Amino acid sequence: MFHKEGQKIITITFIIVVAIIVLANQFIDINWLKYLVQIGALVFLILILQFFRNPTRKVIKSFDDVLAPVDGKVVVIEEVEETEYFKGKRKQVSIFMSPINVHVTRYPVSGSIKYSKYHPGKYLVAWHPKASTENERTTVVINTPKFGDILYRQIAGALAKRIVNYAEVGDNVQQGDDGGFIKFGSRVDLYLPLDSVITVQLNQKVVGAKTCIAIIPNKNEG
Repeated sequence: MFHKEGQKIITITFIIVVAIIVLANQFIDINWLKYLVQIGALVFLILILQFFRNPTRKVIKSFDDVLAPVDGKVVVIEEVEETEYFKGKRKQVSIFMSPINVHVTRYPVSGSIKYSKYHPGKYLVAWHPKASTENERTTVVINTPKFGDILYRQIAGALAKRIVNYAEVGDNVQQGDDGGFIKFGSRVDLYLPLDSVITVQLNQKVVGAKTCIAIIPNKNEG
């Protein structure tokens, strides 16, 4: 199954690859060179298909957990000052996606979209310290009845030049559902309440809509 954001690119790539194979067969007389060109074209098609894959995942929804919004590796776990929306301290967990990861962004929690904003910007490498505030990005805040506001931010990288965000203010969303797509590598930051219990470690590989990132205590307890 492939993501809808890749349908046009996949179709164009398929047509080009078929054309390359046919032309190589007709105009290249040296067999090893002809096969090299044809295999290279097929490998490129496979990479495009792999990038836009959208695996179906059975999500065990829970109001007690914040799930990973994307596949990738945890590169940041720290307390920071979030200046765009909260204007205060939060716990930040950042997940870096390489070009071989699934790039679907999934809602980490269920709730109502309270804030959704696109910011044009630079294309620093995704792990750069200033990428969160200077790169092209979108910021989404989901209001949950139990935990309050949870913020996640899609961030473009050196290769990612297109962020797709489906979240619109007022939408009711479900944990694990498709919230967008980032093309060709990047990262997603989560900003969580300070009393969150982080359940992942640095450099841990996580799976979108499967791996629990944090548990947030019930505000009504204690």
